[in-house]
Amino acid sequence: QVQLVESGGGLVQAGGSLRLSCAASGNIFSITRMGWYRQPPGKQRELVAGINKGGFRNYADSVKGRFTISRDNAKNMVYLQMDSLKPEDTAVYYCKADTELIEAWGQGTLVTVAS
Repeated sequence: QVQLVESGGGLVQAGGSLRLSCAASGNIFSITRMGWYRQPPGKQRELVAGINKGGFRNYADSVKGRFTISRDNAKNMVYLQMDSLKPEDTAVYYCKADTELIEAWGQGTLVTVAS
């Protein structure tokens, strides 16, 4: 199994920055891809950014040029640097890990962007 714990959420003014962190533990060697998802109030969960084992990254159109996903394999960490934040980025942000057999989710961290 894989366990994920997110941190770094909070309240920020529009135009500001936050960095989310996700710590992975357990059977980390089975992880093939990690990603960040978010669920805005009253809406469905959506992909924000993903990064695979080879380092290939993909982003939602709404965050391209503003958010950057990165991973530190030595520390078993994945990060989401969020710049130029907008009120519409307000959501609960979740870390997700994919293995060949299962997917694992963190508990989520709330990001609130004030206008």
